[in-house]
Amino acid sequence: MAVLQNKKSKVSDEVPTSSMADIAFLLLIFFLVTTVFPKDSGLAVVLPESAEEVQVSQRNILHLSVLPNGLVDVKRGESTQIQQVRANDVEAIWRQGVTENPNLIAAVKTHPNAPYRFMVDVLDALQTAGAERISLQLLED
Repeated sequence: MAVLQNKKSKVSDEVPTSSMADIAFLLLIFFLVTTVFPKDSGLAVVLPESAEEVQVSQRNILHLSVLPNGLVDVKRGESTQIQQVRANDVEAIWRQGVTENPNLIAAVKTHPNAPYRFMVDVLDALQTAGAERISLQLLED
């Protein structure tokens, strides 16, 4: 007489990991394909089309020199007086200057060792003040 053996199947309490790597790679590929990366907008600067140099009267220029320490030297036209201010004070200075002279041009001169963010702060202040005529230059010693 044959003895019947009862085979009990073991139920595993572990998660099968044999296909985990495949699933991980499929998810990785899915997210890489469906992700949209934002484009850097940068600064909106409109450059002139012609390369002609135009002579402008010094009384129509507000000189803004961005220094490496973050301060801005402000010189009005032909005046020899220089006022040192912070970048966020440029907005009020521009608004006052443009009410006195509607033909005012902002000449932003940046020191070569000044961090880029200081120049951007000055440009942001001018944009907030509504400045449309801005000249960008490198500050020469």
